[in-house]
Amino acid sequence: MRTICLYFEIHQIIHLKRYRFFDIGNDHYYYDDYANEASMNDVAERSYIPALTTLIEMVKKSEGAFKVALSISGVALEQLEIHAPAVIDLLHQLNDTGCCEFLAEPYSHGLSSLANEDCFKEEVLRQAAKMKQMFGKEPKVFRNSSLIYSDEIGAMVAGMGFKGMLTEGAKHVLGWKSPHYVYHCNMNPDLKLLLRDFKLSDDISLRFSNSEWNEYPLFADKYIGWIDALPQEEQVINIFMELSALGVAQPLSSNILEFLKALPVCAKEKGITFSTPTEIITKLKSVSQLDVPYPMSWIDEERDTSFCLGNVMQREAFNKLYSVAERVHLCEDRRIKQDWDYLQASNNFRFMTTKNNGLGLNRGIYESPYDAFTNYMNILGDFIKRVDALYPVDMDNEELNALLTTIHNQGTELEVLHKELDKIRKEEAAIEKKASAEAKTPAKPKAPRKKAAPKKAE
Repeated sequence: MRTICLYFEIHQIIHLKRYRFFDIGNDHYYYDDYANEASMNDVAERSYIPALTTLIEMVKKSEGAFKVALSISGVALEQLEIHAPAVIDLLHQLNDTGCCEFLAEPYSHGLSSLANEDCFKEEVLRQAAKMKQMFGKEPKVFRNSSLIYSDEIGAMVAGMGFKGMLTEGAKHVLGWKSPHYVYHCNMNPDLKLLLRDFKLSDDISLRFSNSEWNEYPLFADKYIGWIDALPQEEQVINIFMELSALGVAQPLSSNILEFLKALPVCAKEKGITFSTPTEIITKLKSVSQLDVPYPMSWIDEERDTSFCLGNVMQREAFNKLYSVAERVHLCEDRRIKQDWDYLQASNNFRFMTTKNNGLGLNRGIYESPYDAFTNYMNILGDFIKRVDALYPVDMDNEELNALLTTIHNQGTELEVLHKELDKIRKEEAAIEKKASAEAKTPAKPKAPRKKAAPKKAE
């Protein structure tokens, strides 16, 4: 039976403020709080709240036949908790339906998978732990920032225990192959891959409201008809996009949500179902390995990483940031860790792109890619100074490794001590409980002693 895997991403950038060269060393706060609050409230009102409300309604109306997957960056969750708690409430309601799967992704929505394996694993596991804490389920499937994937990244993801991963069905990788099958990582066959159908996805997320598009207006029955017309052996249709496509990229006035609501009804008429990624990788076998020696993504026509690392400025900023990765990994300073998450976000590098993808790019406060580079490097200069103050730049790798070993050993010793302390506390509590119980129990009256019988005179 043919099935649709519908997936949405939720991520919001952290807006950086204007930061001058003379601020380095004097100002350690890098963010535009007003812009962050305003942008989150705007996207929540225009997209997240109406879109999630619609998804919940679709699940209930279909009596559980409609299913969907979501991934939320840790950075976005932080902003939602602060500025848009109504969205968090809707996410819990969607989770309670049992028809939504939450996926794992890098906490920062950054590019650590291309730079540092330890940092990548740490932030993926941190985001997965947050998802389990919030929604009660540990993610089994992973999606990388911008769906970035390569053979080596797949091996790292499989090594973390994930059973499946979402990525792009890029033409330069697939060649004559179809994205409508399950594939697997060529370095670890245990990791199954679900490939995005970029045409069917972009028909909704990019072209739906474009009156100059030759398929405009697009109705649900026509869209499902395209899927139904595919060869019968092609069983998995992966439609992936940002949730903000519903309401922001495609305004609500375009009737995008009415189109979405009609999809399950039209699909049911054609015998097409909806499934979560875990259901698909559990039920279906891989047809072949996928060979991806160089990283691919879902961004731009090239479907590679040139959107974030395509010019000298981007690579300079990227290399400079990750030059302190090992030191930050050792660090326990909360502010350093939070700034690290925010500065890693891939959007910071995309603002520096000099590519013309034909869609335009909102650079926010920046007038040009060079302006974005200058502002980011000023902030990065201050951040690196703070990291160097904790771990001096002349500390070599051997010293770092020795320090890491010491910290690890100290952590192990502390863990043992905590366990012993807990054991002692439990024993003390048991003793106090027993003493308290004995104090409350009234003492039994002592039985009168029997008088000894008088001795008979001889």
